[in-house]
Amino acid sequence: MGTHANLVHVGDQDFETKVLKSDSPTVVDFWAAWCGPCRSIAPYYESLSDEYQGKVRFVKVDTDENPNTPTRLGIQGIPTFIIFKGGQEVGRVVGADRARLKREIDRVASN
Repeated sequence: MGTHANLVHVGDQDFETKVLKSDSPTVVDFWAAWCGPCRSIAPYYESLSDEYQGKVRFVKVDTDENPNTPTRLGIQGIPTFIIFKGGQEVGRVVGADRARLKREIDRVASN
């Protein structure tokens, strides 16, 4: 993975401080290394993180290494993208649906 200034990896231990307590809207990619659709959408997700720099934060959570957060959020399939604003879930996209993901991010970024 290349370096993207607006993309950070977060785990169970820092999810609350880095996502729920963030001042900016934050989109979280719940993924795993073995997941083909997760790998296929990853470069697109990384490019979105560059495009929305300064507007929306981008986070990745490896569901294998951090099982507690996805369980608590009721995630049943990956990739799942959840957008948080002010500590609340304001959008969710299940699956590697690029168009829907961008629409949801645009909707949150413009508010």
